[in-house]
Amino acid sequence: MNQPLNVPPSTLIESQPTTAAETGWRHARRANSLSEVYASIKVPAADASFWRKLFAFWGPGLMVAVGYMDPGNWATDLAGGARYGYTLLSVVLISNLFAMLLQHLAVKLGVVTGRDLAQACRDHYSRPVSLVLWVMCEIAIAACDLAEVIGSAIALNLLFGLPLAWGVVLTTLDVLVVLFFQNKGFRVIESIVAGLIVVIFGCFLYEIIASHPDWLALSKGLVPRLEIVTNPQMLYVAIGILGATVMPHNLYLHSSIVQTRQIEPTETGKRMAIKFATIDSTVALFLAFFVNAAILVTAAAAFHGKGHDAVADIADAHKLLTPVLGAGAASALFAIALLASGQNSTLTGTLAGQIVMEGFLDLKMKPWARRLLTRLIAVVPALVVAIYYGEKGTGQLLVLSQVILSLQLSFAVVPLVLFTGNRAKMGVFVNRPGLQAVAWAVSGIIIGLNVFLLWQTFTG
Repeated sequence: MNQPLNVPPSTLIESQPTTAAETGWRHARRANSLSEVYASIKVPAADASFWRKLFAFWGPGLMVAVGYMDPGNWATDLAGGARYGYTLLSVVLISNLFAMLLQHLAVKLGVVTGRDLAQACRDHYSRPVSLVLWVMCEIAIAACDLAEVIGSAIALNLLFGLPLAWGVVLTTLDVLVVLFFQNKGFRVIESIVAGLIVVIFGCFLYEIIASHPDWLALSKGLVPRLEIVTNPQMLYVAIGILGATVMPHNLYLHSSIVQTRQIEPTETGKRMAIKFATIDSTVALFLAFFVNAAILVTAAAAFHGKGHDAVADIADAHKLLTPVLGAGAASALFAIALLASGQNSTLTGTLAGQIVMEGFLDLKMKPWARRLLTRLIAVVPALVVAIYYGEKGTGQLLVLSQVILSLQLSFAVVPLVLFTGNRAKMGVFVNRPGLQAVAWAVSGIIIGLNVFLLWQTFTG
């Protein structure tokens, strides 16, 4: 049975569900998601000013947006821009629109039910199905962290000459960073993330100005073209962009961290939380769109049609930026932004790993041991790859990791759409028919593109 929201776990006892939104969940004990920071941030009353309420809810969206501008995006955006010019810019735009919708649904699920997506799956599905979904999600997180860790290691190598393997080892220190700053309050982590995003944004504002893009071709690139689907090589990169932009672990992350706000457990309180959390994530994802578009546009302007169409490797792009653009700071700022992106992404990825493991397995461990375990699941494969491949092939590996992410995306999207469209679980907050239809259409597009990619891959 379910318990009322905002009740300390130690006081919970079995009782009948108290609201319509709780009747759909099958569980007897209600453990809060990220219990150490659950409802730790106060929000103003409903009659407070718009800006006070927005500031109170501002933060989770930026943490989610980090996943949409991580080093995996760099690899796919660089490959897309260098090979196909501005053509795949429409894929970046569409992917961000998909992301805005799906993150809105994740917000609704977390605010209304008090369950993150991993907990919701454990509540709803049988144990075997939940374990399969957990394994699929861990694969996605490992693929994501492969991109983030290798990206950070490449940045350290470009800036300081540090070998890739040592760079991978250093990225594990984010476990200690999360532990230290989370004890200072979740707002501190949100502020660190926001600061690093400002660094990334500033660096790419310079890059896009220095690259002098063809603005007419750029605007045409925002309109989808049929050849994106009919050209297998272009489709491969396009699905990599989709996988890099709409990340499955971000849905788990967002449905959890919105619960760090201490909202009123009433319909009015929840509607306010959904409204401002959605504004927060939508604005943050616009920033992520700018960064992704800037990477692709910079690659298109600097490399496409200039003898560098095969650039998909971050290290090669770094070496070529300054001589091609003639801007002395281009390469250095590129590496600085890459390092900021990698560190931001590993920080939020660590939290996502904790949420997924706790949610699916209900595994209770000491915070440092839990985070170390979730981190090692992702870091060990990245370390093996870094040692085995070195600098060669990392670009292709990054693109491949994003395609793997896209293939896992359906296993997070379908349950999310199912749950938020179920009146027994959501009550008056259930998706309206129009929204549900759009959500299923987005899910169908994602699944259809992935099936097509697999067919193209195995038929040659």
